Amino acid sequence: MNDKSAVSADSHLASRGQKTADSPRDPQRVTTRTLVKMRSTGKRITMLTAYDFPTAAILDAAGIDILLVGDSLAMVVQGHDTTLPVTLGQMIYHAEMVGRAAKRAMVVVDLPFPEGQRSIDRSIASAAKILKKTRCHAVKLEGGAEQASRIEALTMAGVPVMAHVGLRPQNIHVDGGYVVQRDEERLVNDALAAEKAGAFAVLIECVPSAIASKITQSLRVPTIGIGAGPGTNGQVLVVNDLIGMTSGYLPRFVTQLADVKQVITTAATTYRDAVRDGSFPASSHEFK
Repeated sequence: MNDKSAVSADSHLASRGQKTADSPRDPQRVTTRTLVKMRSTGKRITMLTAYDFPTAAILDAAGIDILLVGDSLAMVVQGHDTTLPVTLGQMIYHAEMVGRAAKRAMVVVDLPFPEGQRSIDRSIASAAKILKKTRCHAVKLEGGAEQASRIEALTMAGVPVMAHVGLRPQNIHVDGGYVVQRDEERLVNDALAAEKAGAFAVLIECVPSAIASKITQSLRVPTIGIGAGPGTNGQVLVVNDLIGMTSGYLPRFVTQLADVKQVITTAATTYRDAVRDGSFPASSHEFK
């Protein structure tokens, strides 16, 4: 877009009562173009999952670049053992909340199982429903070379796609568990095929760091790593892992930077005791 076109676009937005991109009250939205620029300038991309309005608002205000409404909500929110049970309708429900909260961050939504494994027309319809019913900007699709035609079709239909290679949680029963992926040739080919098909970024999960670095060097689009070492263009974690809201197993690639579970436990037990001993509510809490 040239300068004249940019002015025209801003004038058009202003005429419709909308803020322009240059407005100091309207922070620049992170877009696919933003991510490409970040890669080219060496600025690392930050990405976290979000499943509700208050969490998304906090993460957005903290400057996280991408919020992922992950199908991981099946495990960390719904209490399932895998990501497979979450439905398209449930993903949209959570994506609506996150989309309303995000003012700056790009919001990406997982295409849940089996919406990315059925017919391509079904995938387009499901992805379009996500974008139409939420304020989100893209979908994430598990798979590489075998998903190239689906990625291309989605992109041609106007749906930006983040590809997901390496460990694929939706493939857990095929792989026999959550296993580190080490087939370098297949992983590189998967990523290249996804890029060629039109993916704007590639997420790399549970891959040796040397392979993840090679994938990153082989691509022109940004890469986001999780359990893939420091050689990718950005990193993503499940926010519940980051803030200590999980119970049980914690993957070795997670850095836990807070203990929110303990904070909540302390608050809840303090409240319990105050109610039981009569110190809450106090006179200051009463209406006169």
